[in-house]
Amino acid sequence: MAGRGAGLQVPRAPYAADFRASRGRLYGEPPSPIRTPFQRDGDRITHSTAFRRLRDKTQVFLAGEGDHFRTRLTHTLEVTRIARTLARALGLDEDLAEAVALAHDLGHPPFGHAGERALGAAMAAYGGFDHNIQSFRIVTLLERRYPRFDGLNLTWEVLEGIAKHNGPLTDRNGQPLAGTPAIGPRGYEVDLWLWSQPSLEAQVAALADDIAYAAHDIDDGLRAGLLTPDGLGEVAIVGDIERAVVAEYPGLERPRFAHELGRRLLTKLIDDVLVETKARIAAAAPRSSGDVRRASRPLASFSETVAVADRALKEYLAREVYRHTSVMRVMRSGEAVVRRLFARYFEDPAALPDEWRAREAADEAARARRAADFLAGMTDGFALQEYRRLFDEIPDFG
Repeated sequence: MAGRGAGLQVPRAPYAADFRASRGRLYGEPPSPIRTPFQRDGDRITHSTAFRRLRDKTQVFLAGEGDHFRTRLTHTLEVTRIARTLARALGLDEDLAEAVALAHDLGHPPFGHAGERALGAAMAAYGGFDHNIQSFRIVTLLERRYPRFDGLNLTWEVLEGIAKHNGPLTDRNGQPLAGTPAIGPRGYEVDLWLWSQPSLEAQVAALADDIAYAAHDIDDGLRAGLLTPDGLGEVAIVGDIERAVVAEYPGLERPRFAHELGRRLLTKLIDDVLVETKARIAAAAPRSSGDVRRASRPLASFSETVAVADRALKEYLAREVYRHTSVMRVMRSGEAVVRRLFARYFEDPAALPDEWRAREAADEAARARRAADFLAGMTDGFALQEYRRLFDEIPDFG
């Protein structure tokens, strides 16, 4: 039988994370007889309430706008598959890369980046709001499923990957980078807050995020009629692919064209990351995961040429899709829903469910964080349900 994958298994690299040398969990637990610690973390994330809610959270288009548009959940699953592909090709720990990818968007509020903008403005005076940091809060504090601890009690390595999705949190002098909110709660190893690169597994999970949404937002944009093949042909990184597909399959129907374009773009971006990352690894010659963390720059990366082209593609998508009039009209409505809900929960804690009212909120900042935590956990549908309950009106998304 052809295509069985012979020869595709890459030996574990010396700079890969080693689950046997994990720094462990905040609360000690006996090891699983059949799963590694990182496998166990991936399972815990997948079984969490926050993960299930991703199915009804906006990626670009509202989750209810069509059955075929991406949601946060389908985006997360695509990121996870790409992260495992990269990790396997580089001899890394696939389970660690997968766990980080599974958790990377848990903290997204309803209505995508519109909801995040609304919460960011509302929380500006109270420590800010960032969906990456919110993901960390969810897995360390807000998930309440286990008798002995809050959160999921994940391994240090997975927590590091979540916290450092965008790279180190501080400069080399230990000063928080501009715009980095407080990560809290305390209790985890202090070196999570010291300057270092994340593991290579976390680095490839972050790149998988970039790769996935670049490809699938083109697919969704074509499906929604916001993008055209001719327009995409003007974008450097996509143009050659678009012309090759048209030349090979003239007159190809739109869904097949979109899939073929996305498939080839994914391959191009993944191949570029592998070539560049292998070159950086060869130059830095890391002999352990600690050497990866001490490197002066990330070792997993796009090449400079593709990084520039990728930024141009994202600018194109921002102009033609994310800021398109039809998308912005809906997102402004979503932003208004989140803004009004936050104000109500902050000013009137009695509007919160009993469980949330019982959570300690000793001062104004704690009340604001409680309102943000509750709101960030909502699906699009539940946010609209709460809006109707509290304001007796249906927001206009037309």
